[in-house]
Amino acid sequence: MRMFWSVIALLLPLTLISGCGKEDESTAMVRQVVAIESSDECHLCGMIITNFPGPKGQAYSRGVSGNMKFCSTRDMFAFMVDPENQHNIQQAYVHDMAITPWDHPDEETYIDAKTAFYVIGHGKRGAMGPTLASFSKRSDAQAFAEVEGGEVLPFDAITLEVLTAM
Repeated sequence: MRMFWSVIALLLPLTLISGCGKEDESTAMVRQVVAIESSDECHLCGMIITNFPGPKGQAYSRGVSGNMKFCSTRDMFAFMVDPENQHNIQQAYVHDMAITPWDHPDEETYIDAKTAFYVIGHGKRGAMGPTLASFSKRSDAQAFAEVEGGEVLPFDAITLEVLTAM
């Protein structure tokens, strides 16, 4: 009997530790985009999101209840690349601008921000002026850059230096 309790004493902490950092399916399912309402304000700047053109962003972060909505991809990235926030981001979404109008992005066109391609330095304006045009396919981003100007970058290349140079 003593051996049984010794084994349990060894296995219990391992079982508890193995669950750390994992999430169940219901938690992951909650982190989906939600419609931006006409009164929703940008998490970063407080502006009314629907009053402005260009791609928007949504993100989930540890320590923040619910999702954070942003009036532009630039504001979303400004929040995400901040050293205090960058390791807490769990999921992020942006509009696929290849399939939605620039002036009023469609709520059904969100894509995973981490797999998207971004065009910086183009001539179109977002809520805060210059913004990152987001696309699900590199070829769409390249086609946009050929017409509007700019450079195509993957998610991991978007840094604070890139944002401040815009």
